[in-house]
Amino acid sequence: MQATNDMSLLSLISHASVPVQLIMLMLLGISIMSWTYIFAKRLAIKRAHAQTRRFEDDFWSGGDLSMLQQAVASRRDEQGALARIFDAGMTEFLKARRGTSTDATALLDGPRRAMRAAYQREMDALESHLNFLASAGSVSPYIGLLGTVWGIMHAFIGLSNMQQATLASVAPGIAEALIATAIGLFAAIPAVVAYNRFTNDIDRISIRFDSFVDEFLNILQRQVR
Repeated sequence: MQATNDMSLLSLISHASVPVQLIMLMLLGISIMSWTYIFAKRLAIKRAHAQTRRFEDDFWSGGDLSMLQQAVASRRDEQGALARIFDAGMTEFLKARRGTSTDATALLDGPRRAMRAAYQREMDALESHLNFLASAGSVSPYIGLLGTVWGIMHAFIGLSNMQQATLASVAPGIAEALIATAIGLFAAIPAVVAYNRFTNDIDRISIRFDSFVDEFLNILQRQVR
């Protein structure tokens, strides 16, 4: 280990041992991926809120449901998750009504299952990459700590080859090692905050979807009586 008088961040990283540098590089990659998913998920949730609000306004405006379903079916990707759930249920309901069954339970069973399947697909899409944020938030500090432990161990091994150990000789090695912990925290904290925030936002959207499915089934039930 060579002592250096340059205590700048870049100098400390460049003089760190190879294992510590690899750990820093890994944490940097985790941080970049976390921020990529954070920005993408924030935009996706914001878009889901806007699309849900717009569809609810159209649905509760009192228009014809068949015409609304046709409008949604013609532009499914633009309408949003709740519109696609409605489309799945309404399409199945129209198919059931064209059949021979007149039993209300049988007529509603198909739309209920279709909407639940569509609901699950939409929630899976909204929750994508949340597991990565949770893992990044929980694992990154330990990866950084591993780099710190390795760096400090490397620093003290280097001291054993010196005739006289001073604070000036050990400080750069310890500082290099502690940077790994700092980078680990830098990767973990935004991931944890974003995960908690997105989980809460998605839970609120999920409640709105659940409420809509129940209310829509009640509307369909009144139509088959």
